[in-house]
Amino acid sequence: MPPAHRLRRRFTVLYGVMSVLSGVILLGIVFVLARDLPPADGPAPPGGPPAGSGLGVPPAVFLDFRADVVLVCGIALAVMAPLSLGLGWLYAGRMLRPVRQMTGRLQQISGSNVHERLALSGHRDEFRDLGDTIDGLLARLEAALEGQKRFVANAAHELRTPLTVEHALIEEPLIDPDATVEAYRANFERLLAVNRERGRLLESLLTLAGSEHGSTHGQEHTETVDLAALVEQTLQDRTAAANDRGLRVKTSVRPAPVLGDSTLLSRLVANLWDNAIHYNVPGGVVEVATRVDTGLAVLVVSNTGPMVPSEEVQRLFEPFQRLHRVADDDRHGLGLSIVRAIVAAHAGQLTAAARPDGGLTVEIAFPARLTAD
Repeated sequence: MPPAHRLRRRFTVLYGVMSVLSGVILLGIVFVLARDLPPADGPAPPGGPPAGSGLGVPPAVFLDFRADVVLVCGIALAVMAPLSLGLGWLYAGRMLRPVRQMTGRLQQISGSNVHERLALSGHRDEFRDLGDTIDGLLARLEAALEGQKRFVANAAHELRTPLTVEHALIEEPLIDPDATVEAYRANFERLLAVNRERGRLLESLLTLAGSEHGSTHGQEHTETVDLAALVEQTLQDRTAAANDRGLRVKTSVRPAPVLGDSTLLSRLVANLWDNAIHYNVPGGVVEVATRVDTGLAVLVVSNTGPMVPSEEVQRLFEPFQRLHRVADDDRHGLGLSIVRAIVAAHAGQLTAAARPDGGLTVEIAFPARLTAD
């Protein structure tokens, strides 16, 4: 028997056993009732009807009748057993037909047609709910595959640029017969800068990949981390950058402990700081606040800057997305996507909105760590 029929065979045996067992119980009941029935002239059984009120037949004939009833029931049971197996086989096949149909459809779905769905129709039952659940899974899988394709395409594009620059820098002195040592040295310095930039890009890609998969660090090395302390440390590290752009920094920092990975949370705060500083205007403002609100540790980073269309806000949190793409701005469009991935890895909530006068406000809420370790 094919492996695909194993479940059908089990259901068939189950139906057959239940039918035979019901017949055996019924036969037992008939036997007990027939045994307790009194003959016509026999003595009345305890608690039974009085003598003389039986079937009106001699005792010997009544006994033969009782034996015949049991025999006939036994023969009927013997005939019913194979019949119940056959009916059980047909009924099990009918019940499992939706499963076979779903299995056949799913076997035809691959990466090239993952957009197809089972789309079961009919009355809502367990099989319809299963089909709808599978369709939802396929939709999430399609979205993940599309996101992966876009990510790979964008990553390839971002990596192609430094490779092209490196090739040009290496080729330039080779095709110049009058190239001097100074020219070679200048090109090597530019090559080192390009190489460092590519290293930062790869590091960001690794961080993003690790965060989107739950973070190998975040899931194994959790500790109580105060967002306020991370904000203050990050501010110290970036004070010079803010001063160089003439930015005013306003902070309202209160303790906001969370349970998570300190390395990833530090990266989250740093990325928000860098985004607020870089995408700002000369003399602009960066506002940062941390607090605990209704059981949530909240981090808010707001900055002035160019006008951000409201429909473009969510796009900025996708990999390699920037509001205005500039080839040499030393930005890859990964900062906010890493922030979103780290928030998801820590079961947090991220809300972003464009400021009416330009710039962006990002609010992140984590489950607060209310008790000390």
